[in-house]
Amino acid sequence: MSDEQAPPIEAAPAEAPPAEQVIYACPVKDDFLPPNMKKHVDPKAPLPIRMMAAKGLVPLSPSDMTTVLFMLMYDGDEKVREAAGKTASTLPDRIAASAFRDELVPPPVLGWYMTLYGANDAYAEMLILNGNTPDGGVESVAATCSKRTAEIIGQNQLRLLRHEAIIRELAKNPEAQGALIDGVCDFAVRNGLVMADVQHMQQARVRLYGPQAIEQPPPQEGPTADDVMQEFGMDAEAEAGQASTPMEEGKKLTLSQRIMKMNVAEKIKLATKGNKEARGILIRDSNKLVSVAVIRSPRITDGEILAQSQNKVASEDVLRVIYSNREWLRKYAIKLALVKNPKVPQGVSMRLMNQLHESDVKTLAKDKNVSNNIQMLAKKQIDKKTAPKKD
Repeated sequence: MSDEQAPPIEAAPAEAPPAEQVIYACPVKDDFLPPNMKKHVDPKAPLPIRMMAAKGLVPLSPSDMTTVLFMLMYDGDEKVREAAGKTASTLPDRIAASAFRDELVPPPVLGWYMTLYGANDAYAEMLILNGNTPDGGVESVAATCSKRTAEIIGQNQLRLLRHEAIIRELAKNPEAQGALIDGVCDFAVRNGLVMADVQHMQQARVRLYGPQAIEQPPPQEGPTADDVMQEFGMDAEAEAGQASTPMEEGKKLTLSQRIMKMNVAEKIKLATKGNKEARGILIRDSNKLVSVAVIRSPRITDGEILAQSQNKVASEDVLRVIYSNREWLRKYAIKLALVKNPKVPQGVSMRLMNQLHESDVKTLAKDKNVSNNIQMLAKKQIDKKTAPKKD
């Protein structure tokens, strides 16, 4: 979801869109709310009901509260929008600190709060490190944020390669130290970004490849993500919102050969925007930034997540993203697969095992295909449940 869909940073009544545009423009639906709470964002509900939510007077979880306030910025009544904007910009720490870390909060919501709280170092860091915060939200504060926040942005290598506009904005930031910008640009150049319009990037090319790098800029190394998407019809699928259709083996081989010639930055872009076939190839890439970009792709399916949870040679970084995602852990098959996977840390497996059906725990206790530690833990859990109670 692009940041253009989020309400404006000012969130003031004068800046709010006209009512006829507001009511229908919100990119977030109310399906996350319990039935008895939907009335608070329903444009047809009485004004006092919506105003209660706009003032933060409705008993909601921190994540739901922040999302409801975002939705009410699209309300048809100016007073509701004004109240929601004021509440959103003055959130108590217990609300903000919890919601800004939550990867289940919709991207447009996190992107909007990034613009509201970009000057608050603690909250900005939470939002930048939240994998669900859109890259455009980070871009929007990169040129004006504090030195500390600029350092957090500069350390997020995946975002830098996935959304190069962040580098462009960060290079404009007067608070960012020269060493930080130099390091960011050196990293970007090594991984295939050119960005000829950014002076710091050109200086990085000279540092890495000598003065001739400016006079003779290198040709594009391999195809771009856009080239591959167009060549294999992925762009049309994405635009139409269609699921990718399985490729013929010959075509898949050709895709694999094209991907092998891409630089890291373009692989990351393809991992983010490409189809299932491209993700299946890129998830095996030796560069962890590429494989993590795949697992964080907004187009990835539950089936792909399950396959990686079952994959005993999956990257530890990929597995970490999976078992840290509460939404994916709601899928029982994924939870069970993670417990069986020997590359998942034992502490995580123990926590997840406590949530399994007793029949599956009994099976694990006898399963020779899982690690000895998991078998022992499963046996202990069964013994504990079946032990006779003491009088």
